Amino acid sequence: MITPVRRLAVVCALGAALAACGQAPAPPAGRPAPDRPSLSGSPTAPPTGAPPATVPPSRTSPSPAPTLAPGPAGLTPVFEHGPRTGGRTVALTFDADMTADQGPRAAAGERFDHPQLIAALRELRVPSTVFMTGRWAEEYPDQARSVGRDPLFEVANHSYSHYAFTDDCYGLPTVPKERMRADVERAYAAFRAAGVQNAMPYFRFPGGCHDRRALREVSGAGVTAVQWDVVSGDAFATDADAVARQVLDGVRPGSVVVMHCTRSAAPTTERAVRAIVPELRRRGYRFVKVSELIRAAGERH
Repeated sequence: MITPVRRLAVVCALGAALAACGQAPAPPAGRPAPDRPSLSGSPTAPPTGAPPATVPPSRTSPSPAPTLAPGPAGLTPVFEHGPRTGGRTVALTFDADMTADQGPRAAAGERFDHPQLIAALRELRVPSTVFMTGRWAEEYPDQARSVGRDPLFEVANHSYSHYAFTDDCYGLPTVPKERMRADVERAYAAFRAAGVQNAMPYFRFPGGCHDRRALREVSGAGVTAVQWDVVSGDAFATDADAVARQVLDGVRPGSVVVMHCTRSAAPTTERAVRAIVPELRRRGYRFVKVSELIRAAGERH
């Protein structure tokens, strides 16, 4: 989702580029090692009383990914950040936005991808979660597959259409109530068609916009809704230093940062990441994927 400098994301449905095409190269000498997962990141059964791990019926994986237990009345659970205690971890997330009606713009040359950003994340060895629309995966299947098969990343769901799941969401067209779950599941089908076999059971609402009705309608997909607690302000930004400062000022232990991978709508993100990553490491932070934060949150309950 494209986000303004404020809490929720402005929706410009612009795709975010996920991959420097091809398989991830082995890091050469001098490249930082990837941040290692903690012991809590190993796939173990949650302690008694912790929310059970579930897998949506539309996806399969070698081992169940951690999710949160359903909310009241079975509503889709919503995750915003990980535990504030127990270590300095932070998850950088990147939205790959492309709406269902933007094909003509892509055909005319607009780029909804950003291979240089993915290359930078690989160079810096930053584990990351990419929230991808199904339409983006259809437009850039090679890049989607490359990211999906790289263990440095995990691919999550940002809907198929990038249409809104509530009324009055930054001017986006609206998904009819009866089509909400199908839109989520169609994205997973697009990922599989592109060669992404193990997309995670995490869903980010377009624009971050959701209400009780939307949480109820997508509950059958078995996903955990993932929001954020730090807005990077990278959408349409022209000052990479300002984006970096906003992230560095906002990050706390367990934070989820929302950023974008798109050349046309977030051209400064790569430069901002190159400033953010070494500074947060200097402060003692370890970069993790969203799945590790959700696992840690489940183990705290």
